[in-house]
Amino acid sequence: MASSLPRSLLVVGSGGREHALVKACLASPARPRVIAAPGNGGIAQETACFPVSAEDVPGLVALAQREKIEFVIVGPEVPLSLGLVDALAAAGIPAYGPKRDGARLEASKIFTKELLQKYQIPTAPAAAFDHVDDALAYLRSRPTPIVVKADGLAAGKGVIIAPTLAEAEAAVRGMLEGGLFGASGRRVLIEDCLFGEETSIQLIVSGRDFVVLPTSQDHKRAGDNDTGPNTGGMGAYSPAEIVAPDLLAEIVRTIARPSVDAIAAEGIDFRGTLYLGLMLTTGGPQVLEFNTRFGDPETQVILPRLATDPLALMWAATQGRLRDIKLEVKPDYALCVVVAAKGYPGSYPKGDVITLPALPVRRSLGEGGSQVEGPPALPPETWIVHAGTALNAQRQIVSTGGRVLGVCARASTLRAAADRAYAVCDQLQFASKYFRHDIGARQLNRS
Repeated sequence: MASSLPRSLLVVGSGGREHALVKACLASPARPRVIAAPGNGGIAQETACFPVSAEDVPGLVALAQREKIEFVIVGPEVPLSLGLVDALAAAGIPAYGPKRDGARLEASKIFTKELLQKYQIPTAPAAAFDHVDDALAYLRSRPTPIVVKADGLAAGKGVIIAPTLAEAEAAVRGMLEGGLFGASGRRVLIEDCLFGEETSIQLIVSGRDFVVLPTSQDHKRAGDNDTGPNTGGMGAYSPAEIVAPDLLAEIVRTIARPSVDAIAAEGIDFRGTLYLGLMLTTGGPQVLEFNTRFGDPETQVILPRLATDPLALMWAATQGRLRDIKLEVKPDYALCVVVAAKGYPGSYPKGDVITLPALPVRRSLGEGGSQVEGPPALPPETWIVHAGTALNAQRQIVSTGGRVLGVCARASTLRAAADRAYAVCDQLQFASKYFRHDIGARQLNRS
């Protein structure tokens, strides 16, 4: 398989997910040339980055043509929704990720809810609105807490869980009248609140074929013990033992297979990642949302656990040969702690110089036994994925985003993986450093 894989790749995006994808592709037995656009401070230390925005569709197509790229992996949701894969296909360049029609499953929560309802896939009751009065009348007929969602993309922040009617009404007015999420909030989805424990299942899909990636669990709230506002994700671990084999089989039977079939039945040739955001309720698993790309930070813990080459999986899905691939998973645990800038997901400082922890690596210089210091390295089975970083003029790593770094570790137990990751978190330094201290705690407490 390695010999038939593409020899030159472009990874589009600048976050932790994209750094994880770059690392996975660089580790492929195919040994491809890998570039990124626009990349970040960590990616730039490993491969060439080009200053083309992930939302510049013509610029990305031109870059791929100029660099003779054979395969593009699109990380974020926005370029997918803008039709980047469509534009690349028109230029004869294969890409991993759905075309614009498939990306709509994430770009419009209302579109997805209507699909779920049409094909009777388990999900919460909901209704869509674009007028305030109609939305408020519906709110008053439903129990609280209740969920108000901006229809469009809002960087993971367009969902408000309102404990009271007054807060729900304020959320509706904020979106429909106050422009809280701009164009993304011009229509809203009001959804009954589901109770239980959240998890996610990610599928690599090629038409009606799919493989199920290792289970994982994200931590969305900003603070310890699941307090504070929703974020794009403050950490993740894999596997998620709450998704036992019999439950996973139920999810595949009642949600994954029907969803893949429903998408195909709507005439969408979906080739990419379908992320199933789920709530494990007392009545069974139900769909909270679809994403149409790898989760972040789940990707950072899923890809390192794959014994099968991730590049081979993505290429096979794009080429319609997914059924030829056997997915094999390593029997270990992986955990990622997101180190953010204090204030995220609200306002936060930028430009902090980051000092990364490292152990000196000593290399022998031959029979004389003399040694020199080699490039610094992290402790065994730990690694850092960059998200919101850049290199300044002095080649220092500086913070540029709310989620700055992902500190990851792998071990034979979840506890050992957590201990390894948190030891590194404690050692890295920047002025606004903030992270949760309880990633993986739910599973560890159950154990």
